[in-house]
Amino acid sequence: MRTSRPARIGQYTALLAYLVFLAFPFLWLLSTAFKPPRELGSLHPTWIPADPTLGNFRQAFDEQPLLHAALNSLIAALGAAVIAVLIATPMAYVVARRRTRLAKAVTGWVVVSQAFPFVLLIIPLFLVLKNLRLINSVPGVVLVYVVWALPFALWMLAGYVRAVPPELEEAAAVDGAGRVRTLVSVTAPLLAPGIVATGLFAFITAWNEFFFALVLLKTPEKQTLPVVLTHFIGAEGVADLGPLAAAAFLATLPSLVVFALIQRRITGGMLTGAVKS
Repeated sequence: MRTSRPARIGQYTALLAYLVFLAFPFLWLLSTAFKPPRELGSLHPTWIPADPTLGNFRQAFDEQPLLHAALNSLIAALGAAVIAVLIATPMAYVVARRRTRLAKAVTGWVVVSQAFPFVLLIIPLFLVLKNLRLINSVPGVVLVYVVWALPFALWMLAGYVRAVPPELEEAAAVDGAGRVRTLVSVTAPLLAPGIVATGLFAFITAWNEFFFALVLLKTPEKQTLPVVLTHFIGAEGVADLGPLAAAAFLATLPSLVVFALIQRRITGGMLTGAVKS
């Protein structure tokens, strides 16, 4: 059924408004990062800085150990993404292919676990990490991020597994391929976009996470980038706006770059040409 012209105009208008809504914070952050102090205090702010400067970036690096904090965030995010994908992939295959009570229970656990607020989880996680002597350590934060990302990663990958026709695996079995050979040679390549998308989700979630890192990491040399960004806010709640905007802009770049590099693989057809007609 063809959509009428007024309806298409309304759809495009709503889409444009949504894109503007999403882009506004980032564009304002970018504009603020390059403004000198006198423009930041102006009563009539402008989008484009009249006298752009890199002083906010220099001041941000001078005041806080941003590179070291970024390294901590990178280790935590990559570690959580890799471990979550390695654990979730075989679990997702079993959940999607085996229609058992255990698989249904796992699916229910995934749904229920997403409803738990951070506050309810932090106390038991803190006690567990204390017993493991992982408080105030990056490996301890990685473990927490894996626990937090695993349910949704399992749910995402299970959906990708269900999209792979079982007939492909049955055909491989008829040709003499064993279970492991079928999984490695037939199923795994078709799951590659899903694995990449899941890893991206886990990475971005861990890179941007603030609450767990704030509670579990106390010494400055162990803190991640989102926690270090709060140091630009003074004791009285007054923010050093220029350096804060510059540091926050740099903190958003890795997520944008990673997504830009792999977005074609995520949006590409997963099974194009896989099934012969």
